[in-house]
Amino acid sequence: MPRSARSLSIVTILIVQAVFVVAVAVSYATLPHDEKTDLQRDLLGRDVYPATPIERTTPLVIEPLYDDPNVVSDEELAGVLRQLQPRFPREKMKPNFVEHALRTWRARAKFSDPKVMSGAELVEVLVNHGRYAKSWDDGTADRTPLLEARPHGIAIRIGTDPNESVHHDHWLASLTEAGVTLDTPIFAPGRVNATFNDVLQEALRDFRLDERETEWSAMAFGLWIVPQKSWMTTAGREISFDMLARRLIRGDKRHGVCNGTHRVYSLTVLLRLDEQFDILSDEVHAEVWAHLESVRDLLKVSQLADGHWPTNWSKGEEAVIDPLNDLDYRKVIATGHHLEWLAIAPIELHPPREQIIRAAKWVSANTVARTESEILERYTFYSHVANALSLWRKTNPPDYWMAWEAAHPGTGTPPPGTPPAPPAPSSPEGPKLPPLPAAPAP
Repeated sequence: MPRSARSLSIVTILIVQAVFVVAVAVSYATLPHDEKTDLQRDLLGRDVYPATPIERTTPLVIEPLYDDPNVVSDEELAGVLRQLQPRFPREKMKPNFVEHALRTWRARAKFSDPKVMSGAELVEVLVNHGRYAKSWDDGTADRTPLLEARPHGIAIRIGTDPNESVHHDHWLASLTEAGVTLDTPIFAPGRVNATFNDVLQEALRDFRLDERETEWSAMAFGLWIVPQKSWMTTAGREISFDMLARRLIRGDKRHGVCNGTHRVYSLTVLLRLDEQFDILSDEVHAEVWAHLESVRDLLKVSQLADGHWPTNWSKGEEAVIDPLNDLDYRKVIATGHHLEWLAIAPIELHPPREQIIRAAKWVSANTVARTESEILERYTFYSHVANALSLWRKTNPPDYWMAWEAAHPGTGTPPPGTPPAPPAPSSPEGPKLPPLPAAPAP
């Protein structure tokens, strides 16, 4: 064969090989994430599904710091809790509503009214595909199940349809705040012997720092994996609580779910966790503290005369000078959520107590004035009122209500001036965090 022909053949072979390599690279790049990681595992022998060690079987509990009857009286709290019991129809149960009810009332809640779903019933809807599918008897749940089995875990389907979880990792955070155990059985289509840990591990592996919503991931991960400060994802990236905190701080305060208030709550949770477990660097701790101080200062000047905080609270004085013509439920969103995070925040991060009292009186009166159908329509927003006001009495909705109902059987609202019974013993919860020190870290 002439030399020129041999050279041409070699060039052709090299070109073909280059085209093949490029084609393989393009094909790999376009693979779905799960298929890509499976290929890495099979061909390269890499552990692409790292498991994050969890040293506890129940999640941590962030304890409230105050018991102030001036913020909410015994009668006011009982009236609010009666309004916000989960009186849901058992058909076409919306995960978002069930999640909000569960994180408010916890898994241990029990009620004498058969129309009200117990905590155990609420948990069952979220963790058992059979129970969930029965609610959606039109076949919707079987076509698009809430629980999605993956090769090494279980994911939660997120979207805007009524039969989907609305927010990223909200299912996870709600069940965590409800006090479920790590070994709680999960019954997903096509999967046996799964537990809550399979959902938690999948969420940790699959987490991306550029997620649109990181509020609930930060909270759930913190309540489970500390004292660890970081973990590895399937993308090979190490994620730390420093990174999460800075992600929550980033951008205008109006950004984030519910007018930015969920970011503030999650930052407060991380701050409380940091005081005991040192999960944030000193620099980031100071940044979080300064951010919450700036939120406090905005709340001082954005409260309206009747006591509510508007949805544009982040504009400060401008919110009072040019107030929004908000519907009541939107006012409840901002006011209830702010009262919630303030109840677990150190007093240095509070606006004057008089402002907190005015906000609590406004939101309490607004809640008890609503009809049952109005509450049901906007349950996700009003549920935060029940949790917030309970926290301000250094208690929680299930313990307070079950004790009160035991002392007042068959009554719909508390007789005026009747104090509640002492809190009844409850099911074991996770370890509780001690109060914060009186002053911030330098």
